Amino acid sequence: MDKNKATLELGSKPVGKLLMQYALPAIIAMTASSLYNMVDSIFIGQGVGALAISGLAVTFPFMNLSAAFGAGVGVGSSSYLSVKLGQRDYSTAQRILGNNITLNIIIGFIFSVVSLIFLDPILYFFGASDQTIPYAREYMIIILLGNIITHLYFGMNAVLRAASKPRQAMYTTIFTVVLNSILDPLFIYTFDMGIRGAAIATILSQTVALVWQIRLFSDKGELLHLKRGIYRLDNIIVKNILGIGISPFAMNATACLVAIFVNQRLLEYGGDLAVGAFGIANRVAFIFIMINFGVNQGMQPIAGYNYGAQNYDRLMRVLKLAMIAGTCITTSGFLVAEFIPHICVRLFTSDSELTELSVNGLRIMMAAMPIVGYQMIVTNFFQSIGKAKISIFLSLSRQLLFLVPLIGVMPLFFGVNGVWVAMPISDSFSAIFALVMMVRYMRVFKKR
Repeated sequence: MDKNKATLELGSKPVGKLLMQYALPAIIAMTASSLYNMVDSIFIGQGVGALAISGLAVTFPFMNLSAAFGAGVGVGSSSYLSVKLGQRDYSTAQRILGNNITLNIIIGFIFSVVSLIFLDPILYFFGASDQTIPYAREYMIIILLGNIITHLYFGMNAVLRAASKPRQAMYTTIFTVVLNSILDPLFIYTFDMGIRGAAIATILSQTVALVWQIRLFSDKGELLHLKRGIYRLDNIIVKNILGIGISPFAMNATACLVAIFVNQRLLEYGGDLAVGAFGIANRVAFIFIMINFGVNQGMQPIAGYNYGAQNYDRLMRVLKLAMIAGTCITTSGFLVAEFIPHICVRLFTSDSELTELSVNGLRIMMAAMPIVGYQMIVTNFFQSIGKAKISIFLSLSRQLLFLVPLIGVMPLFFGVNGVWVAMPISDSFSAIFALVMMVRYMRVFKKR
């Protein structure tokens, strides 16, 4: 069997087996990725203190904004790559790999320079106070200095998944998590670097992983590999990458704006510890969101390939299976938040006041999680088949159409709880929107 076997199987192998084959490594990788983010929070919360957790929470919008640019390139590249592989246009696929690298370097560099110049004003705008900004600043300086590495690391992993190498992508993420977990206590405690040590551990872990990714793509025997002539930006390729990637970019950028607004309202109505509580609740919710992203990533190459090959029956089959899986995952998150929230929160802090605030926020924030799963799947589905406008609309509906207005109004009547309650209400409205769009387009595909 030739080297294209894995790619060609996307159009022939049973859909259920394919989704399991692609989604399981991605789920493991995304679970590891969520733990990767949690590790810093746990060590910082337990070893540095409650205000450090709040300072770290202030950086979340920053991380979302950086992720927005990275996701725009990474997801755009991988989705476009999947379609081209489905069409067996291997020459274009090769150049997509090179353009992915070049774009990540350019965007990562510009983002770092601009952010470092205006760091303190940005952090204050993001919800920092005089008490928490020293922690946030110390952490973000290191993260921004290594931002190009972060962008390349996530971008290369996205391409690995699209190139029918989900296991390698999974191993990369797991390795990064394990290494970060080892380096965190070393830098935070042994070298007494505090929150700065957590940032150094993060960048070092990603650097080692990136070296391994480059080695994987240096194998000239592979269908996609690094070589001269693929790095020059191609207008058509860049346009398609950014056109598809605008949806995840918009989603993450909007998440950044929403997180800023949430932090500001929590600081206004609840103080620094309320901001820290949001950081903790976000980390717990993030586990289940990232697992669902794993299903999304498993679905993406299958949906993209079969859409490109016009195999619409297989396209609908993978969508339905992914929706069922996504709903089961987020329902599990709801049950955890409602029945064992104290266990989750105490991983991050022993401070009684912060624990109480976090438990209350977690229960409210995740109240609508059972219906979030399929909404995420549907949004990514449209992205996977190149329907960027629909994906953007669904991505933004929760945050801009519903969440922001609700966060603006509800605290006026319910105080700090109004911020928390706004989240499940907006989740419910956006899930209805996703259902309507999905029913409409399933009818279209059934006619083909």
